[in-house]
Amino acid sequence: MSGKGKEYVLKQIKDKNVRFVRLWFTDVLGFLKSFSIAPRELELAFEEGMGFDGSSIEGFARIEESDMVAKPDPSTFTILPWRASGEENVARMFCDILNPDGTPYEGDPRWALKRNLKKAEDMGYTMNVGPELEFFYFEDSEGTEPLDRGGYFDLTPLDVASDLRRDTITALESMGILVEYSHHEVAPSQHEIDLRYMDALTMADAAMTYRLTVKEVAMQHGVYATFMPKPIFGENGSGMHVHQSLFGEAGNAFFDADDKYYLSKMGKSYIAGLLKHAKELSSVVAQWVNSYKRLVPGYEAPVYISWARRNRSALIRVPMYKPGKSNATRMEFRCPDPACNPYLAFAVMLAAGMKGMEKGYSLADPIEEDIFEMTMAEREAKGIESLPGSLGEAIAITEQSDLVREALGDHIFEKFIANKKMEWDQYRTHVSDYEIEKYLSIL
Repeated sequence: MSGKGKEYVLKQIKDKNVRFVRLWFTDVLGFLKSFSIAPRELELAFEEGMGFDGSSIEGFARIEESDMVAKPDPSTFTILPWRASGEENVARMFCDILNPDGTPYEGDPRWALKRNLKKAEDMGYTMNVGPELEFFYFEDSEGTEPLDRGGYFDLTPLDVASDLRRDTITALESMGILVEYSHHEVAPSQHEIDLRYMDALTMADAAMTYRLTVKEVAMQHGVYATFMPKPIFGENGSGMHVHQSLFGEAGNAFFDADDKYYLSKMGKSYIAGLLKHAKELSSVVAQWVNSYKRLVPGYEAPVYISWARRNRSALIRVPMYKPGKSNATRMEFRCPDPACNPYLAFAVMLAAGMKGMEKGYSLADPIEEDIFEMTMAEREAKGIESLPGSLGEAIAITEQSDLVREALGDHIFEKFIANKKMEWDQYRTHVSDYEIEKYLSIL
């Protein structure tokens, strides 16, 4: 933590008349946690961190070991635009969670991502990611009444949420989060705002900020925004396609001008790693019961473990190379949804890709045919497997994964698995309206 960072923050707080500083961190499930401190406490916070009780935070400590320390990262300081009053401001910083002795707390998702990024750094690489987070606007949080009946790329009058998106982008960019573009998505009242690629840690912080910003701006407009993966039956769900690449001293490690796909050996092995371990990662990148209502054939969501360049029914897409744009060479992992914990999701994706590179996994040829249209026999003949069909199936696979355990660390791995098993048990014992309507009158 540089002195410059601390001095900058202290000066900004004085110059911008900041009344409260919110310290942010996430629990194991990816829910944002926050507490506020007065500016006078900042010097102490930077030096020693701020103590809090971690026993009530999901996936953190037990009662008997509940003392935690939140240490703010000054590089993440920003004013919250929706709390700006003109006279007094509220700022935020993300925190690293520490044990009382100052060592990193192994239950902190941000630390899990940092550990994996350090492994990549030791191999000479930086991970860049650019996620596409989709979401829905509804009238309120009680139901799924859409604001519009617009479709993909529709403009006004069908797309009544243009102002919401504009205000959201303005808020994001005021916090230093650059937006590439935004548009109406396929389903009614579904939208997408794409963030310009950044290093993975900065992007995980940005993704958390993005989700809150979308919701805060929606609330200001009197509507509700949700990142629930599949809120409406019969319509496309919301995904978070994650574009990713590794950069080394020589530039983009995925690019090779002499390859027919313009992919380097490292790039191919990275993709092969994600394909090989995709089932194991599934419960982390699609972590809710509802996530698997989105991951079904026929709704643009990728369920088939294959890669392609043009084919959007594949799990991984490698966008076509444009001459002179070698830095844009990347792969797009299409099964994550925007309700996942981005720190853990980026960590396991990187771990799988790096495993492919370390072990020299070979990459099969791309499959450009529409896999949705293939018969089961045709898919089997091409060796195309499917992602897990439910959270229960996904958790059972993840639980056996050495790769995911190593990527997350024992503490997060075990807490995450235990929580997801509990969620699955609650879901499978629930009697739904579907069952009452289908069975009550005939059985």
